[in-house]
Amino acid sequence: MTFFKPEDTWALWTILIAWAAISIYLEQKFTWASKISGAIIGLLGALVLANLKIIPTDAPVYDAVWGYIVPLAVPLLLFKADLRRIWKESGRTFLAFNISAVGTVLGAFIAALLLGNMVPEVGKATGMMTGSYIGGGINFVAMADAFKASQNTVNALIVADNLNMAFYFMVLMMIPALGFFKKHFGHPYEDMVESQSAVAADGESSNKAASYWGRKEISLLDIAMALGATFVIVTVATKFAGWVGGSSAPGIIKAVLGQKYLIITTLTVILATAFPKLLGEIRGAQEIGTFMIYIFFVVIGAPADLKMIIMNSPLLFVFCAVTVIINMLVTFGVGKVLKFNVEELCVASNANIGGPTTAAAMAIAKGWTDLVLPAMLVGVWGYVVGGYLGLFTGNMVGKLFGM
Repeated sequence: MTFFKPEDTWALWTILIAWAAISIYLEQKFTWASKISGAIIGLLGALVLANLKIIPTDAPVYDAVWGYIVPLAVPLLLFKADLRRIWKESGRTFLAFNISAVGTVLGAFIAALLLGNMVPEVGKATGMMTGSYIGGGINFVAMADAFKASQNTVNALIVADNLNMAFYFMVLMMIPALGFFKKHFGHPYEDMVESQSAVAADGESSNKAASYWGRKEISLLDIAMALGATFVIVTVATKFAGWVGGSSAPGIIKAVLGQKYLIITTLTVILATAFPKLLGEIRGAQEIGTFMIYIFFVVIGAPADLKMIIMNSPLLFVFCAVTVIINMLVTFGVGKVLKFNVEELCVASNANIGGPTTAAAMAIAKGWTDLVLPAMLVGVWGYVVGGYLGLFTGNMVGKLFGM
């Protein structure tokens, strides 16, 4: 029994949206919150509310966020995903991100080989976590939809994923200040922040997250164009994927073109690359899409029943942890050989595990202003490739274990 029932639609929508708003407020008003990031605050807040039995772990409102809010957020965040711009402006961070993505794929395979006989639906779990750890939570939703995993597996993975992600983000925030990494990696961005702090008379009191997400000029037409375009893209993509899925097309065609999230992503990127001014210059799309993602982060914290994972699925926590650890080892190991800066590697790994929102939030919180745009761009690239790599990895592991 919970204080709010699953059918308390208005109350649950209020909690989701209000806590997302509070998370953003805290991130922009308090230094400690900006270091954690509003996304993680939203997630942890819902986790606490669910485990205190204030909100349910499952409700139709959550399904609406997964089914409608998330698909609508994807195009809004991809309006600036001109592939030529990603390649040109993300620079070295783009290469670091792709190295980190290889680490995720390798980590997922190793986790499956170590624990595959003990993890339920290991092929589906591998596909979901590969997608999730190459671009963040949106790809988790896409892979859960693609693989049709059982709700028990999905919920248990959400808990394991969230706990690992929250812990790893704290580790990434600490890494640049650790002596080992300062000794063995370049750290020009940290040096710049330290020198600016020393020179600043007032210690630079303004919150960096608040500065980045400050007020911008926006018109009614911008809002109308942003929402109109994303609804059209999602509807066309969903109808097309449904038509392909119900057709007599070969299995491989249905497996790829029948997935609505892959079609949404692909269609938006094609339009953003072909018509960069038409979509890229719509103001407010990034802000609206980001707020939707904050709502999503609150929702993915709600099913996080800690008792359930401790009693039923502790191996899934280990499974996710192995994937994250291998991602980190590959990212920083190869990055060291290629002489990447520690800040570039932190942003690249964060963008893989959490997506553009958390990666940009970390760059903003740390004062790495020149890495904010690359963080957003490579995170968006993760949306583009994460689903495809998730499908590939999940299907390969599924065949390996005969599932």
